[in-house]
Amino acid sequence: MTLPAITIQRVYDPLPEDRQSCFLVDRLWPRGMSKEKLAGVTWAKDVAPSTELREWFHKDPQQWDEFTRRYVAELDANRAAWAPLAEASKAHPVVLLFSSHNTEDNNAAVLRDYLMKKRRK
Repeated sequence: MTLPAITIQRVYDPLPEDRQSCFLVDRLWPRGMSKEKLAGVTWAKDVAPSTELREWFHKDPQQWDEFTRRYVAELDANRAAWAPLAEASKAHPVVLLFSSHNTEDNNAAVLRDYLMKKRRK
């Protein structure tokens, strides 16, 4: 059985029409984005990296591998935050929205890979 896709995209890009499948996975609300523009999007801020981890990574983005390791440890300790996203992704495609300018090395990419592993189990 093939599971539906989990994709990531910048929150500033055009959103899918079915916003029920979109989760904003940043701890902070995106700059310049009104609540109306994100109507129907679920803000899952508890699944985002801790403030301490986010601030640490922003000071030294070269530490990507260490950021990933620490963020996965936070996710392992916070099943209640990511489990609803994993369950939703079993039923239909899910889009994880992020605000970072870096479209490759960001928390949504780590979370996508994490959720894909977890839902296979």
